[in-house]
Amino acid sequence: MSEVIKIKKGLNIPLAGKAEKIFGQSRLPDLFAIKPTDFKGVVPKVVAKEGDAVKIGTVLFQDKYHPEIKFVSPVSGTLKSVIRGERRRILEVIVESDGKDEYVDFGAANPASLDRDAVINRLLQSGAWPYLRQRPYDVIANPQDTPKAIFISGFDSSPLAPDVDFVLTGQEDALKAGIEVLKKLCPEVHIGISSDAASKVFNTLQGVKLHAFSGPHPAGNVGVQIHHVMPINKGEKVWVIQPQEIVSIGSIFTKGHHDFSRVIAVTGSEVEKPAYYRYRLGASVEELVAHIKNNTSLRFISGNVLTGEKITSDGFIGFYHSQITVIPEGDEYEFLGWALPGFGKFSVSRSYFSWLFPKKEFKLNANMHGGERAIVVSGQYDAVLPMDILSEFLIKAIMMEDIDKMEQLGIYEVVEEDLALCEFVDTSKIELQAILRKGIDLMIKEMGA
Repeated sequence: MSEVIKIKKGLNIPLAGKAEKIFGQSRLPDLFAIKPTDFKGVVPKVVAKEGDAVKIGTVLFQDKYHPEIKFVSPVSGTLKSVIRGERRRILEVIVESDGKDEYVDFGAANPASLDRDAVINRLLQSGAWPYLRQRPYDVIANPQDTPKAIFISGFDSSPLAPDVDFVLTGQEDALKAGIEVLKKLCPEVHIGISSDAASKVFNTLQGVKLHAFSGPHPAGNVGVQIHHVMPINKGEKVWVIQPQEIVSIGSIFTKGHHDFSRVIAVTGSEVEKPAYYRYRLGASVEELVAHIKNNTSLRFISGNVLTGEKITSDGFIGFYHSQITVIPEGDEYEFLGWALPGFGKFSVSRSYFSWLFPKKEFKLNANMHGGERAIVVSGQYDAVLPMDILSEFLIKAIMMEDIDKMEQLGIYEVVEEDLALCEFVDTSKIELQAILRKGIDLMIKEMGA
């Protein structure tokens, strides 16, 4: 392992409600959903029909333009419904579980005995391929490509994020098998670990390159780690994958079937006892958020507060999420709130006296505290973005749809999560992540993925 890479720019948001390292008890719900909206650039074509019996691993839908990329059921049961939105856009494919956990058997296999094409075919057939995402653009990887490397972030620095080592404890064998699969797909596998805590899980892996990072969020973002280890240039591609997804891939080869089990952290100031739960990908969160402090004006988020998706209290866990966050909605009004000392309010700019208590945790809500204003080049973004990118000018180039400038200013290196902190500190209240995605979509359209 090389020397520690020190991340100096960034911000740790001191939210209240971090999960204790204990496992809570909760039964699995009856309803599960795979949401096509989780997969950027995918045009879903439903294969199964409402009322069809399905098993774990049965294909529910596939990408219309890349039919080899399949999305499968996380449980056995019945395809209950296909929820559509405007222009008949498919929002959710819902499966009702029968509790039997019958699965499609793909057969166990030693990845060391398989060639690259055989490994790819097994990942495609089992529905595990969508775990692999491509940088640039953060879209599902193309099976016909060979990336220059695969990157894995071995820790999560986002607000109230689950402890990756704790989550992976007891799953080391499947993790090692998954790593062997990844080594078949590319020349190098890189893993970023935190220098603040010794990783017992990743330090035992063979044939991978470890990189230690220190500093505030977004040190745990895989995009930041790629930027400091192997920056992406025009025409280059790197694949990324999350640790629990590697475990699922490993189980396909060791057990012969797709295991959708996940350890989910239920966090946030409005959760009575924030803890970890053994759950399943795509499950309804209704059972997980049954114990909350109040039942009115709450924001339920699949993921973290910076990049997660707003859901209802009976919504479903996102495909790439391993965290549920519950915070106040913040739809109440406070008289002269701006004029008070604000000892209980968090401020990046020290506008309130709460900065005198650096270890204090805050109960933040989803209130924007103002509307969108004109973008001003103030250096706010640069203070929290540890990348050699002029982010303010990049956003302006995207808004002008100037592709040449977008290339020059580093659009190949960033995705939404990398600018999430910039959006948080932005006094102009601009939806930077949405603007960046529009720019990425334009690049895909004009330049190809």
